Amino acid sequence: MEIFTERTPRVVSAAKLHRPAQRRKTGQFLAEGWNAVSEAIRYGDVIDIYVTEDAAARYASTLVSARDRRLHVHYISPKADKLLTDTVTPPGIYAVCQSTVTDLATALDHHPHPQLVLVGVDTNDPGNAGTMIRLADAFGADLVLFAGHSVDPENTKCVRSSAGSIYHLPVCRESDTEAALSVLHSCGIQLLATTMDGEVRLDQAGELLTRPTAWLMGSEAHGLDPAVAAQADHTVAIPIRSRAESLNLATAASICLYSSATAQQV
Repeated sequence: MEIFTERTPRVVSAAKLHRPAQRRKTGQFLAEGWNAVSEAIRYGDVIDIYVTEDAAARYASTLVSARDRRLHVHYISPKADKLLTDTVTPPGIYAVCQSTVTDLATALDHHPHPQLVLVGVDTNDPGNAGTMIRLADAFGADLVLFAGHSVDPENTKCVRSSAGSIYHLPVCRESDTEAALSVLHSCGIQLLATTMDGEVRLDQAGELLTRPTAWLMGSEAHGLDPAVAAQADHTVAIPIRSRAESLNLATAASICLYSSATAQQV
């Protein structure tokens, strides 16, 4: 059995996918860890799988699934494992995948009438971005859009934080926030912006939440840019009952998505 080392060209090339420029150049990204790799095998477009001997024993059924799909499985040394990981403790299993992120126009060509969309504006933390994708998947959103100066959704930490959800629904990226929101508006989707002083309280939004909706979420550190909020049809405040100053991004997104999903199913 051939074991690839940290000097094997294919391993070196895979490790370079931690760099945004390499992901753009190749149209590929790296999934790391059992959860991300197993979901990639089931729903993604996998090019190569790399696994240590120890991890192969732990995840034997996953590798059976990979071979059933005629995917290429390569064994790697412990040093190659350390080269491929961006975590403190290497997980021992990785997949090089074809990019799944599209532009908004392409996503809307395949799904022209979305009912629920999550928009991250200037989402600069990959953990938050991955969690947003996971939440959108959990609450039945039709697509996720990262607009403006947002992190690459195929950043390794983002893919890991999405817990496999990045393969389950369309994820888009657009640098021009204003243009992207205009496209959503033209599809008959109302834009709701979460702000501390919103004109509508979420618990009193009622019929508003039954309409096709895109929720606009600002960055964790700076919130939503007032110029972006001004594009929204309504600003919405999540009522805070006690003395907490604010909610973090993931909590706010989950509350808003759950509220819309519940209202749209009535």
